[in-house]
Amino acid sequence: MAVLITGIGELTTHDPELGRLSEAALVIEGGKVAWVGSAAQAPDADERVDVGGRAVLPGWVDSHTHLVFAGDRTAEFEARMAGKPYTAGGIATTVGATREASDEQLAANLRRHVGEAARQGTTCLETKTGYGLTVEDEARSARIAGEVADEVTFLGAHLVPPGADAESYVDLVCGEMLDAVAGGVRWADVFCETGAFDEAQSARVLKAAAERGLGLRVHGNQLGEGPGVRLAVELGAASVDHCTYLSDADVEALAASETVATLLPACDLSTRQPLAPARRLLDAGATVALASNANPGSSYTTSMAFCVATAVLQMRMTIEEAVWSATAGGAKALRRNDVGVLRPGARADVHVLDAPSVTHLAYRPGVPLTNMVWRAGERVPRAEPAHSGRVNGEQAGR
Repeated sequence: MAVLITGIGELTTHDPELGRLSEAALVIEGGKVAWVGSAAQAPDADERVDVGGRAVLPGWVDSHTHLVFAGDRTAEFEARMAGKPYTAGGIATTVGATREASDEQLAANLRRHVGEAARQGTTCLETKTGYGLTVEDEARSARIAGEVADEVTFLGAHLVPPGADAESYVDLVCGEMLDAVAGGVRWADVFCETGAFDEAQSARVLKAAAERGLGLRVHGNQLGEGPGVRLAVELGAASVDHCTYLSDADVEALAASETVATLLPACDLSTRQPLAPARRLLDAGATVALASNANPGSSYTTSMAFCVATAVLQMRMTIEEAVWSATAGGAKALRRNDVGVLRPGARADVHVLDAPSVTHLAYRPGVPLTNMVWRAGERVPRAEPAHSGRVNGEQAGR
C-alpha cells in the first residue's frame, strides 16, 4: 500500500540533490521512500496523510546504545551528582544484575527502551553486548539484541570482570567469546580507557574481531586523552565514540580519515565531564555523529532530541549540523546509506515534528515535539501498551 504524506511545511532530506524542500510531500511504499517532491505534484496513493504544515525529517539514527541490561544505578547517579567522580568501575554493578536476569526480562527491557526511543523519532538503533562478560552471557545478549535492534555490537571488552586477570580475560574475549558471538553481530567494540583496557589489549581485541570479518568501533578519549582515537583511525574503525578529550593530533587524524567522531553529550552531562569539542572537529573537517549512549549508568536517556538541543545550545553546533549528525551522521557511523536520509529508495524512516521547522528542536528544548513516526514504512504507535509490574523494577524488565 502506498501512503502519501503531504502538507509538509519543511522537509529535511539530507540528499544533496533534493536538499531542504518547502510545501513538500513524499510517498512511502513497500517500506521505502518511493517519491519526494512538491506537494502540488504529488502522485496518487492508497492513503493520504496531511501533516498540516509540520516539519518532516529522517528518523533519528542512534548509533551508540547499551540496552541489553538489567538492574538500576540510581544510587550511583545520585552520588555522582553529589560530587563523586565517574569511573569505569560502576559497569560491574550492571553486569551482576544482567547475569541474574532471565532472557525474558532482558528482552522485555530492551523492547521497552527501543519502543520508548521509537516514539521519540529514533527509527534506527544500534546496541551492544557488554553487561554479561562471560561466554554464555555475551552470546545470549547478542542473540537478544539481534531480535530487536537494527545493529548489534559485541562489547565483551567493556570491563575486566572483578577478580579476573586482565590478560587472561582478553584471551577469552579474542577467542572463545568472540567465536560464540561473531555469527550474530556486525560490529566489535572495546572500551579503550583507564580502568578498562589499555592500548595493547584494545588492539588485540580489535584485530581479532577484524580477522573474523567484523566492523570496528572504539570507546575512546572519554576520561582523558589517550590512544583510543589514534587506534581507531589506524585500524579503520567506523567510529570512535565519546571523544571528550582530544589533542590537536587526534582532531587532525579524525579529519583526515573515514572514522566518524561520535559524540555523546547526554553522557558528558550525566558524568559531569566537559562536553566534547564538536566545533573543533567540524571546523577541522571531521565527520561528526550524535548518539544517546543510552545505558543505566552514565546516560540513561533515549532522547535524541535532547542530544540535538544540547549540541546546539552548548556545543556550538548549528541546528543543521546537529540534525545531520543525529541522522545522516549516525548512518555514516554505521556505514549505512539507507537510513538517515529521505530520498527514493531509502528506508521509509519518517519523523514528523509538532513544529514548522527543525529549528524548534533547539528553540524549544525539553518540549516533546514528535508528532508521528514511520519506521521502515510502518506507523509507530504513539502510546506504549500497558504492562504489569513496576516500571522501575525487575517485573518491568529492568
